[in-house]
Amino acid sequence: MNTFDVLKRPVFTEKSDDMRAQSKYEFEVDRRANKVLVKQAVEAAFNVKVVDVNIMNVAATMGRYGRRRVVSEPAWKKAIVTLAAGDKISFFEGV
Repeated sequence: MNTFDVLKRPVFTEKSDDMRAQSKYEFEVDRRANKVLVKQAVEAAFNVKVVDVNIMNVAATMGRYGRRRVVSEPAWKKAIVTLAAGDKISFFEGV
């Protein structure tokens, strides 16, 4: 797996905004990615030092539109990356 195929997109939520004060950033990552690949990808893409990586699987959810139409959102994988003191990822600023 290519290093830059690991990170899909950043996750912007109220909880992730609060975690940024602790130098923690959230990303949606590829389902096959592990902690080592996520660490290498973040360090290569943003030129920062990663201290810790936590990964969790987010389960698929079912929803309804009207009475009969059932729609499912697929399962995905989320990574919370903790950076070294003083490091920031600049594109998160101002969001």
